[in-house]
Formats: sequence, structure tokens, C-alpha cells
Amino acid sequence: MTSIFVNGLPQHHVNSSDRGLAYGDGAFATMRVSHSQVLFIYAHIERLKQACLRLGFTLQHQSELTLQLEEHAKTLKNGCIKLLVSRGVGGRGYTAPSSVEQTEVISLHQIPAIYQQWQQHGISLSVSDVTLARQPLLAGMKHLNRLEQVLIKQHDLPTTFDDWLVLDTEGFVVESSMANVFIVENDSVITPSLSYSGVSGVMREQVMGALLDSHINVFAEPISLKRLYETKHVFITNSLLGIVDINKVNHCDFSTWSFSRNLLKKLKLSF
Repeated sequence: MTSIFVNGLPQHHVNSSDRGLAYGDGAFATMRVSHSQVLFIYAHIERLKQACLRLGFTLQHQSELTLQLEEHAKTLKNGCIKLLVSRGVGGRGYTAPSSVEQTEVISLHQIPAIYQQWQQHGISLSVSDVTLARQPLLAGMKHLNRLEQVLIKQHDLPTTFDDWLVLDTEGFVVESSMANVFIVENDSVITPSLSYSGVSGVMREQVMGALLDSHINVFAEPISLKRLYETKHVFITNSLLGIVDINKVNHCDFSTWSFSRNLLKKLKLSF
């Protein structure tokens, strides 16, 4: 059962004038809880802090939020915690209020059981007809305005496919509908640069660090669909899935990268 806490209290209601509701003026984090611990909790808080700064306000109550998350993790034991932070209540117009009292919403969830199967066997992606707009001021951020993802998810996946691969309006690979993308070229790993669109996930950062620690070169570069099709190995990452190999994108088949299992062990991400 989902449990929801607003500004630290067990309740389901936010002010109707909240700027997160009105304009998507805020950011969020989705964190995996394993054995009563929030994985990479400080990386999630730091990314949320940076997103708020880019939107023009300071993330408040960081120590208190961290303690709340840790306490909820002890209750949840295994699952998912979503933390949403908005700028808080504001007026009718777009102009932000001069002082901020943020709204914090914490919700507790179970992780979909199919994610374990995906991690073990890999998945197939179909290229979405919905593309992501280029906006460098918002690129990389997990902000609250996810209308592009809503439009992507409104389409039914073709039979035997598990998720969408999403391009930007210039035709470059950005991400899956819910995860970051990596390709393996020769002895290096490449991930989209995300300079113009997409979400730079916490797990993306952790995987890049783990690869570098393993003396594997990692580059963030533009990736065309043609370039992706010509590689042998593709995998995706996010905080709940961990690392999942891609078996197929549209008509193109890929093989499992042998080092994926090493990454899962190194980062303690196996279910």
C-alpha cells in the first residue's frame, strides 16, 4: 500500500495554489530501498539540490529530509521512495514568489516485480514517435514537468517490446522512457551527453564512476540511431532497475555485455 507524507505529516493533500501543481515548478527523486537502506541517498539529495538551484530556489531542510528518508526506509525495508519538492505556494502568475517555503511530498511504494525479470533476462525497446524538445536550461534535470513522458506512455508498445527508446527532435538518442542509455563500442562505453534534453539519473552517475574505477573508458557524446544499431551491446540504468541489458531495439538485435553482471555486483544492485 502506498503511504504519503506531505511536509512530514501523513496526509494526501497539498495547497491548490502550489507551484508544483500549477507549473511543475520543482523536482523529484526516485530512490531504491534495499535492506532498510536508501541506496545512494546523498547523491539523490545532491542532485535534487542542484535541480532546485537551477530553477532558482534553495533546497531547504536537507538534513531533516535525509533523516526522514532514512526512517521511512527502515519501515519499508525493500521498495521505492519518491521525494517530490516544489517551490511551494505562489500566486496565480508565472512569476515566482520572493520568499520560498517549499512543499515536500514523500511517498513509499513497492518496486514492480517484473524489474527483477528484466534485470535477469534483458528487455526490448521500440523507438517512440514522440521526441523530446531541446531545452539546455532544463536538460539533465528531473523536474516536475514530465508531459513529454506522459505523451510517450500514452502509446501502446508493439507486442514483445517492453519500453520505448526516445530520441530528441534532431534524431539523437536521449534515453528510454524511464532510464538512461549506454552503448559499448570496442573497449569504451558511451552514453548520450544530455546537453539539450533528458534526465541525468543518479544511477547513470554511479555506473559511470564504477566503469572508470574498473579502468573502462566512458564518454558522454551524441549518439545517432545508426550508431546505436552498429554497436554490439546496449544497456539501460535507473535507480530502481539498476542495470538492464537490451536484447533488441526495433529490428536490431544485441548481445548481453559480459561486464554488466560485474557492475551489478560492484554497485550491489541485484534483486
